[in-house]
Amino acid sequence: MEIEDFISSKLRDVKDYPKKGVLFKDITPLLADPQAFSLAIDYLANKVSSRKIDKIVGIEARGFIIGAALAYALKCAFVPIRKAGKLPYEKISAEYDLEYGHQKIEMHKDSINSGDNVLIVDDLLATGGTSIAALEMVEELGGNAAGFAFIVELKALNGRVKLLPHDVISIVKC
Repeated sequence: MEIEDFISSKLRDVKDYPKKGVLFKDITPLLADPQAFSLAIDYLANKVSSRKIDKIVGIEARGFIIGAALAYALKCAFVPIRKAGKLPYEKISAEYDLEYGHQKIEMHKDSINSGDNVLIVDDLLATGGTSIAALEMVEELGGNAAGFAFIVELKALNGRVKLLPHDVISIVKC
């Protein structure tokens, strides 16, 4: 079995969540399987291992899980991007639209240094709005985008196109 198929088999579809008409891709079964989770992190780490990455930005909440594990594997720093109002120190923010709403995210002002090479990580790429907002903050602080990494990519929503010309890595494309 190909790794993409194996990882895909560990995802759960939840209909009408968080609202009617949305098919939510749940990664918790993947996280519950040590072999599958390790393979997913190793796959992403292998895909970016030749790049100079100083920091990984993980987007709340599932991006924390993937990003922190990937930062550990690559031996680099981890930076959380949180929903508005959750960070205690001086911060910058960006707003974006979701496929089912509007959101604001924040990052500490001192989390990225000028010239840092930053990989932006989340569990899922849909429309790309969250990732673009994260990219805007990284660049505002002087960081360089080293690319984007996801477990799942929803191809029909064309988020990848919005992230060009940056490299986009995803394990499962559905």
